[in-house]
Amino acid sequence: MNSVDVHSFNFIQILDLCSNLPELADQMCSKYSRIFFSEMAGNSIKSVAKAVGEFQYPWREKLTKYKDELSKGVWGYWQLGAWKPLGISARRRARLRKEVLLAGEDWPYDPERKEMRKKRKGHKCDRISAEKRANTAELMKKMPQMLADYRKKKWEKKMNEEDAAAKKT
Repeated sequence: MNSVDVHSFNFIQILDLCSNLPELADQMCSKYSRIFFSEMAGNSIKSVAKAVGEFQYPWREKLTKYKDELSKGVWGYWQLGAWKPLGISARRRARLRKEVLLAGEDWPYDPERKEMRKKRKGHKCDRISAEKRANTAELMKKMPQMLADYRKKKWEKKMNEEDAAAKKT
């Protein structure tokens, strides 16, 4: 086995050597990586915990900063005949909205919801044929009266023609 001077390497190079070269792993990892790893892991865990505990998305400041812009609409607004996009991107707006709602505050900048559709979706021919069948059923109920009116009208027309023919002769 070749002897390697461990002091000339930094921690990442040591880990690379430990993972890539099994014959050097026993020599280097046993001696130095435990020390480096335990110190660095402890420090990194502490710093991550500190950063997570201290950092909070500054939604109150962002909300006051973009209040005028958010009240203009969700996507943008018309100004002097030209469409103007919002000064805050949709991604940032969504993140701000999420943080405000997670904090239990009210978000008044959403547009009002539209009324639900009353028309059913589907093919127009299906709707029309259903309407035609319903209309036909109503007309069939009126059919005996309609036939009686038709026969009476035909009979009256025939009688009028016979009277006109009798007057001519």
